[in-house]
Amino acid sequence: MIEKTRFLPQTDPPLSPRQTLPTMYDLPSEDPEEPGLPDEYHCYQSPLLRHTFRPVNVDLDEVFVGIDLNLYYDWQHSNWYKRPDWFAVLGVSRLYEGENLRLSYVMWQEQVSPFVTVELLSPSTADEDLGRTVSQTGRPPTKWYVYEQILRVPYYVVFSGATNEILGFRLVAGVYEQAELIGGCLPIPQLGLSLGLWQGIYEKIDRTWLRWFTLEGELILTPQEKAQQQAAQSQQQTAQAEQQTAQAEQRAAQAEQQAAQSEQRAQRLAAKLRELNIDPDEFD
Repeated sequence: MIEKTRFLPQTDPPLSPRQTLPTMYDLPSEDPEEPGLPDEYHCYQSPLLRHTFRPVNVDLDEVFVGIDLNLYYDWQHSNWYKRPDWFAVLGVSRLYEGENLRLSYVMWQEQVSPFVTVELLSPSTADEDLGRTVSQTGRPPTKWYVYEQILRVPYYVVFSGATNEILGFRLVAGVYEQAELIGGCLPIPQLGLSLGLWQGIYEKIDRTWLRWFTLEGELILTPQEKAQQQAAQSQQQTAQAEQQTAQAEQRAAQAEQQAAQSEQRAQRLAAKLRELNIDPDEFD
């Protein structure tokens, strides 16, 4: 007896967890009240700003740069803080009391506000970063209000790594006004610097980065970029020296060859003169 073949309806293979479970875009934080946590981009962009922040006519030992560091601003509410993605303070010791690395930046101890603050825009923080949220009674004031009205930070910069858009705000008569970009850069004359966009490779990642420039638009290099530039210049100088040495050796060889040829002609001429019974030494 021949067994009949049974045809089952075709079904799709089961979906993998990669297809069914939430992605990294769906899981900004394990805390539902947390607006978001720094992503990998923040881990690269903020240090790049730190490594290239070289204000002119300023002792770098009297410059403090904070990255994702709690900034406490109200002594009456000592547990209230903001956490800028990047900020720089001029006129304070690089180390806390000249000795230790800071755990946070406490205004009622430091007594000096940041001169420039940078926020890296993300969907979860965009409204507060751009001043669209309103402070609520009994709650900490908004980030915009703290930077503008309490700390009175002279320059506030917002940058979107998703759209590569930079917005700069300057404190004028006690309120922030959007500053005009010149050549795509925000000039800060007091620092002798400008802040703008740069397309290139940093930490082996090719994308658009927020970078410090001179006011003339010259890119300020990181220590690694300086080392690479110096190495390239050294290699170029070595190659040029080797080329000059090779050219000198070539010229010496040509001169030696010409001298040998001249000696050969002189010998042939002397032989001809002797055939004619003329002493060639009489012509010396």
